[in-house]
Amino acid sequence: MGLFSNQFANVVEWEEYRDDVIFWKWTNREIKKDSKLIIKPGQDAIFLYNGAVEGIFTESGSYTIDSQIIPFLSTLKGFKFGFNSGLRAEVLFVNTKEFTCNWGTSSPIRLQAPGLPGGLPVRSNGKFSFKIDDYNVLIEKIAGIKQQFTVDDIRDRIRGILDGLLMKWITKVGGDVFNLMANATDVAKGIREDLDMELLGIGITITDFRISEFTYPENIQKRADQAAEYSMIGDMNKFQQVNMVDSMAKGGHGESVGSNAASMANAMVGMQMGVAMANQMSGAMNQMSGGATQTTGGAAPKFCPNCGTPTNGAKFCGNCGAKLI
Repeated sequence: MGLFSNQFANVVEWEEYRDDVIFWKWTNREIKKDSKLIIKPGQDAIFLYNGAVEGIFTESGSYTIDSQIIPFLSTLKGFKFGFNSGLRAEVLFVNTKEFTCNWGTSSPIRLQAPGLPGGLPVRSNGKFSFKIDDYNVLIEKIAGIKQQFTVDDIRDRIRGILDGLLMKWITKVGGDVFNLMANATDVAKGIREDLDMELLGIGITITDFRISEFTYPENIQKRADQAAEYSMIGDMNKFQQVNMVDSMAKGGHGESVGSNAASMANAMVGMQMGVAMANQMSGAMNQMSGGATQTTGGAAPKFCPNCGTPTNGAKFCGNCGAKLI
C-alpha cells in the first residue's frame, strides 16, 4: 500500500481572500500526500514548521506539495519518504501588493500662534502607502501570534503616533501656521521617514505619505481670509468700500440674512455707508461754499451766512455785525 493511500488529498490555499488583508495563515490542519499548494497572483507562500521558516515560494500557480514543494524544503525532506501520517505545518500567505489608505488626525493639533494663548487648533488628513519589507521580522513580531493582519491594524498603529509627528514636523519646518500647505511637502517627507523607522520594527515599510489639507476652525479661517483681503487691497478705506459694495449687491439681490449676527453686520455696514455719505456731502458743500465765495468777485452775499439776515448789498450784517466782504 502506497504512502497516504487511505488519505484524501487536500488543497492549501488562501481561503476567503480579502483585499485589505496583509497576510493570512493556513494552520491547524495536516498536509497530506498529493495535496496541492495554490499560489494566486500577488501572493507569496511561506512554509513554517515548528515556528521556523522552511521555504518561501513566490511564483503563482498550482503545485503538488510532496513532489514539487517538499524537495526544496530543508527540514521537511523526510516528509515524502518517512511519515505514515499527515504533517502538521503552517503556510503563511502574504499579500505582496502596495497598500494605500487614508489617514486623519484623531484630535485637533494645537500649534503656537500669535494672539491665541491656547494655541491654534488644526486638523489634517491625507493618504499613505506601505508594503511588507522583511518576512522574517513580520513573522517574529506579528505572524507568530496572529491568524491574519489587516490594513486597519496598520492604521490603528499609525494613528497612535501620527498627531505627535505632525506637531514635531510642522514646528521643525516652521513657517506661517495659517498657511501650512506651503510647507506640506517637507512636513510629509519628515513624517514618512519617522513612520518608516517605526514600522520597520514589524517588517513593514512606508513607501509614500501625503498631506491633502490642513483645516482650521471656521472663525479662524474667516479671520485669515479677511487678513488676506486686507493684504491684497492694501488700503483700509478701499477695503471698507469693497465691503459696502458687496453688502449692497447682496441686499439688491434679495438674499436673506439668515442669522442675527448677519443682521448686525449688515446694520453696521449701513451705518458706515451713512457716515461715509455724510462726510462726502459735507466735503462737497464746503467746496461749493468756498467756490461761491471765490467767484463773487468782492460783492456781498444776499444773505448773511452767520444769521441769515438780508444784506441789501452792505459790507457788514445789520443784525449780527458779521463781515460780509
